[in-house]
Amino acid sequence: MIRLTELKLPLSALPVVQRRAADAPAESDADRLPDPHPVAALTQRCASALGLQPLDILQLKVFKRSFDARKAELLAVYIVDVTLTDAAQEAAVLARLPNHPHIFATPDMVYRPVAQVPANLPLRPVVVGFGPCGIFAALVLAQMGFKPIVLERGKPVRQRTQDTWSLWRKHVLNPESNVQFGEGGAGTFSDGKLWSQIKDPRHLGRKVMQEFVNAGAPPEILVEAHPHIGTFKLVRVVENLRAQIIALGGEVRFEQRVVDMEVQTVAGARQVRGLTVLNQVTGHTEDLRADQVILALGHSARDTFAMLHERGVALEAKPFSVGFRVEHPQSLIDRALWGRHARHPLLGAAAYKLVHHAQNGRAVYSFCMCPGGTVVAATSEPGRVVTNGMSQYSRNERNANAGLVVGIEPVDYPQDSTAFLEAFGPVAGSVYAQEAMQLRAVQHNAVHPLAGINLQRQLEARAFVLGGSNYEAPGQLVQDFIQGKASGSLGAVQPSYQPGVKLGDLHASLPDYAIAALREALPAFGKKIKGFDLPDAVLTGVETRTSSPLRMPRGDNFQSINTAGLYPGGEGAGYAGGILSAGVDGIKLAEALARAA
Repeated sequence: MIRLTELKLPLSALPVVQRRAADAPAESDADRLPDPHPVAALTQRCASALGLQPLDILQLKVFKRSFDARKAELLAVYIVDVTLTDAAQEAAVLARLPNHPHIFATPDMVYRPVAQVPANLPLRPVVVGFGPCGIFAALVLAQMGFKPIVLERGKPVRQRTQDTWSLWRKHVLNPESNVQFGEGGAGTFSDGKLWSQIKDPRHLGRKVMQEFVNAGAPPEILVEAHPHIGTFKLVRVVENLRAQIIALGGEVRFEQRVVDMEVQTVAGARQVRGLTVLNQVTGHTEDLRADQVILALGHSARDTFAMLHERGVALEAKPFSVGFRVEHPQSLIDRALWGRHARHPLLGAAAYKLVHHAQNGRAVYSFCMCPGGTVVAATSEPGRVVTNGMSQYSRNERNANAGLVVGIEPVDYPQDSTAFLEAFGPVAGSVYAQEAMQLRAVQHNAVHPLAGINLQRQLEARAFVLGGSNYEAPGQLVQDFIQGKASGSLGAVQPSYQPGVKLGDLHASLPDYAIAALREALPAFGKKIKGFDLPDAVLTGVETRTSSPLRMPRGDNFQSINTAGLYPGGEGAGYAGGILSAGVDGIKLAEALARAA
């Protein structure tokens, strides 16, 4: 096949089917059928580009479609693969167009397993965590015949959904079953966004998306440039992936929290030998023998991070970001980005991506933008408030929301005794504070690997108090925030966060440098997207789980640099930043484990 890119057509050239009303059930299979493509027009363009006649093209398949809204006449941009009527002619056509930037042979994107399970494998591999990284690690291991054991501290996705709604509607938090913990990971309660900027020469991202489609995700995720599944559709997809793992001989154990790890040292080399697992239903612990363990923990498994640190596993502090959620009317964003094409049925709700470099040296950027979505409570610990964003597949909610976050560095993390004691309690906190002091005595700017958790917990606890100590979130109108005065009443924008928003002054919720950078960024963003600094737009705090505050260093063999048999990956280990990249990393971990078996 031959691939052609940058094929542009005016929006008016695309066929449009009638959609159901916007208030139709948002998550039904019939809610949105796949969009038809202008095959005849694309075939004509391809034939012209290749120096052929349309009849010379036997088949045309759309690989990707995006939209270019930089000019008044909005364009659809296609990548297509064509098969010629005379297959033998393809080589000659490509030879006539050497080094053409938009015409080349279609790459081979078929996934091929790297290994099969050895006949004498003594122990089944263990996967800790069942978010995107853990799911795809377990799936690929199962497809290669390894029959993995999966340990997930939370509940199956449907039970987890009920617990999550209890926090949103009843102010009742289950620390082991919430937005962060449970089947599907944190990405289940987001937008189901499936794009990433990772380098992917082996097309593992395509493997991830194809498995999602096989499990019930909408087929158009394979075509859209910025695909998403939607929160509620993800529930069924995750269940189907689990069923496939089990059908291939794998085992998924829920409500099983890893509380300890056995490491054996022989001749100076450390090797994982087993895990201690707490059954959170019975309260009993079990020792599970294991020589190969994939750690797909997610970015909020703070107690597990602490346990790994205490067992000597290499960890290091890494940067992350903190900030607020901002909400605008989705119609405002649509008009600003799509212009006269706003609400065109092929376009849907518009999304944005913004960056501003503040005068104090901090970068402010939009994060996890959710068109037509809601702001959700995402805490996993009592007495703390965390926000996140979520969209259904339809993206039909009234508001657009995104994280507006400020980059912070490990040198910003508090390492005083008070911070460690507040974050980890008197026993562990005292030990970590002493370790931090010893590290700084050796190297002035050294940062304790767990110090980022100090800052996260500090800010989340502060937000809990500012919100009224009942899991409501503190909020402020954009104009009041810029002017530095407390908000007393809402304007035209009604915040979507549940359990609720308590208006006031957000200044105390973040460090001064973050507040200053955000106040500078909002008017700057208003120049890029008309109306972004809308006075009545609502800020809701705080966003602190943008990524893991630490990294688990690993070698080229994907194993921990100081503990053989331990394969850290995904967001929790600092190697991914979203569903797609976490899934890709899970595949890489499974392959590395299989090669080493």
